[in-house]
Amino acid sequence: MAFSANSAPENKPVPLSVTKEKFPDADYFAIFDSTLVDMQETGLSFYREHRLIKILTANGGKQFNEFRFDYDPLSAFAEIQKIIVYYKNGQLKEMTQKDEVNYPAPAGTILWGAHQKMVEIGRLEEGDALEIFTFKKGFTYALLDQQNGDDQYIPPMKGHFYDIVPFWVDAPTLSKVYQVAIPNTKKVQYHVYNGKLNVQEIKGTDKTTYLFSLANILPLKQEPNMLAASDIAPKVLISTATDWQEKSKWFYSVNEEYKSFEATPEITKAVKEILAGAVSETDSVSRLTHWVADELRYLGLSMGKGEGFTLHKGSVDFRDRLGVCKDKAGMLITMLRAAGFESYPAMTMAGSRIDRIPADQFNHCVTVVKLKDGKLHPLDPTWVPFVRELWSSAEQQQNYLPGIPGGSDLLETPVSDPNNHFVKISATSELKQDGTLTGEISVTAEGQSDAALRRMFTGSGKANWKSNLENELLKVAPQAKILKSSYGEDPYNYLSGPIHLTINYEIPDYATVTAHGIIFVPLAASGIFSSAMRHLFTDTKLETRIYPFRDGCSRNVEIFDQTTLPGNYQIAWSPKIEKVEGTGASFEGSYILKGNQLQLNEHAIFKKRIYTNEDWPSYRLAVKMQKSITENPILLNM
Repeated sequence: MAFSANSAPENKPVPLSVTKEKFPDADYFAIFDSTLVDMQETGLSFYREHRLIKILTANGGKQFNEFRFDYDPLSAFAEIQKIIVYYKNGQLKEMTQKDEVNYPAPAGTILWGAHQKMVEIGRLEEGDALEIFTFKKGFTYALLDQQNGDDQYIPPMKGHFYDIVPFWVDAPTLSKVYQVAIPNTKKVQYHVYNGKLNVQEIKGTDKTTYLFSLANILPLKQEPNMLAASDIAPKVLISTATDWQEKSKWFYSVNEEYKSFEATPEITKAVKEILAGAVSETDSVSRLTHWVADELRYLGLSMGKGEGFTLHKGSVDFRDRLGVCKDKAGMLITMLRAAGFESYPAMTMAGSRIDRIPADQFNHCVTVVKLKDGKLHPLDPTWVPFVRELWSSAEQQQNYLPGIPGGSDLLETPVSDPNNHFVKISATSELKQDGTLTGEISVTAEGQSDAALRRMFTGSGKANWKSNLENELLKVAPQAKILKSSYGEDPYNYLSGPIHLTINYEIPDYATVTAHGIIFVPLAASGIFSSAMRHLFTDTKLETRIYPFRDGCSRNVEIFDQTTLPGNYQIAWSPKIEKVEGTGASFEGSYILKGNQLQLNEHAIFKKRIYTNEDWPSYRLAVKMQKSITENPILLNM
């Protein structure tokens, strides 16, 4: 199918007269964004995209002085067919495939052979416009099963079609259209999420065309800590798969047929060594999970025939001791089976929700194991290196789909009790008449809070451990003198118990002391060890929210500070401390004077990872209460 320069939706005249005044916050304007898809019986699909862009600012011109098109040559064929530039002076420039450059895409830790095609457009200025025509056949993921010709572009579930179609935009868009023609032999289901679209079904002799469109789209209004756009903005999910059970059984079968999880004598020997002395089922699972988490380096290398839903064999992962999430998951399954456990792979989506339509909403692979309770328990060796959990609670309230023999529905990890992620800070100090503070501060943490603090050791060379710990105090009080510090046992021995850190200190001029009174912030409340309290970095300016929001993890925060004063004082002023109790968080705190001792108590509970906007008032107020104590000193007088 060919496009013409006049193929704007509904054949309306192209409004190239749109100016910056209409969209003062935008760098460019999309007049239309159109995708046409044609599916074959095999599942092979052809995608034709057509866009018309009007440049509104110099910065917008910079964004389009070159056009790039990402694809994986193992699973897709792609080409930039044509680009036409309409200059504001009336001149035209046309670029075709002869102007296209193909090259390996920039990569970091995953080196799978992705490519980019690029056409250099050149300088664009306010008032210029460009029309872009691209073509692709294939899909996102490659298979380990190498095919020839167009067969290599057939998706993993042969004969099926599935797509996730975003209807959110980066710039104001007059019209966005997605159209797919699917053979009438296929059962199709689709759903529009997070909004309303114009939907049409046009039944033909051989195929039915499904047309989704939306007009006058504006970019999402951004809010701090908001969920992923796919969770809150309009989108379409469309699939010919029946349900998640079908997908689950398919995922199971492709890996069993490939024999991904067969143990070698070397793997069996290593499992026996790892489990020597294990005292329980949980202990055995923990040892194997953490061995895989810690011993396999995260690095994705191309292993020959593609990188898709088929997990590499355990023998390959054991030999190479590196890989991405699916390699870590596969290695753990292999070892668990070698130890006599029933274990399978599972697919999940880190960072956003998986919805009910069985499209490929996955970006991460994990493991499930069946224990004596008869239940499947998720394990994630990718996210728990040097973390005292088996499934990272930074993934709580996250959907996952196990690949098991009888099939599984979509599952969700539960909220993790905040007490599993406590951080307890305690300081006992003496304040001298000259303002010097001496004493000891300690912190104990568990779960994700433990991991956040432990990272100052496991994420750094051993030569820096002592200074990293002492810097926690120095960033609060640069003039502090460290008398003694301790990080307990070897921080790499993280399974022995929760982390416990202590610092003994002398801080000259910590408080302002006069003949009439004292002004200072108790050290335990000063923001020290804040890396374990991610909520403190939340922007609380918004009184209400439009969208749900997220934190790193649920957590329980307890802060105690006792300061012996250089005489008897009274509290002249202290930050207002409100008790908070709500669906998102709770908080309570108090200043108490007992003779010449000032005690501060704080207790905050942040109840989950994913919050609704109705949770915001209590969450926001709890954060504000803790920040208020941190940012506002107490005033004592005689």
